[in-house]
Amino acid sequence: MLIETEATPNPATLKFLPGRTVMEAGTRDFATPEEAEASPLATALFDLGDVTGVFFGRDFVSVTAAPGTEWTMLKPDVLAILMDHFTAQMPLFRAASADFAVPADDDGIADDPADADIVAQIRDLIETRVRPAVANDGGDIVYRGFDKGKVYLRMQGACAGCPSSSATLKNGIEQLLRHYVPEVTEVRAV
Repeated sequence: MLIETEATPNPATLKFLPGRTVMEAGTRDFATPEEAEASPLATALFDLGDVTGVFFGRDFVSVTAAPGTEWTMLKPDVLAILMDHFTAQMPLFRAASADFAVPADDDGIADDPADADIVAQIRDLIETRVRPAVANDGGDIVYRGFDKGKVYLRMQGACAGCPSSSATLKNGIEQLLRHYVPEVTEVRAV
């Protein structure tokens, strides 16, 4: 089995491509060892001690290293864990874990039913144009709400904490949404 690696715009995060499907549907972001308890793979990666984030995409795993950690030292250990996991065809989640996709958060904004058409347009643009591009960089973006012209999004994986994430939000996503949906005035991260 060959696992390819790719750099991401976030220097602390590497994208690992095992050459097979990781998540059949959705994504999953683990920002703490406690969140990682739902997955044996995420737990094993956090157990390395120098990992501060794990993200599962459709066909990749992004791993974020702690500040000051050298990837030359951490990368072989991450590759070994991934190789063992996928070669043994171990489950991605523990059987007791009820939520295999993105967990529901309380950081969302309740959409006004009067904005249903606008929200549908925003969600469609995010799904068809934004998410594929963000996934190429080892992350994901999740719609969290629309209120009075403002779109609220949550960055995940390599995109969370990336030095260029605010530029991506303002110069890329905000411009795209404002172009196609005139009711959008601003994009904010939550």
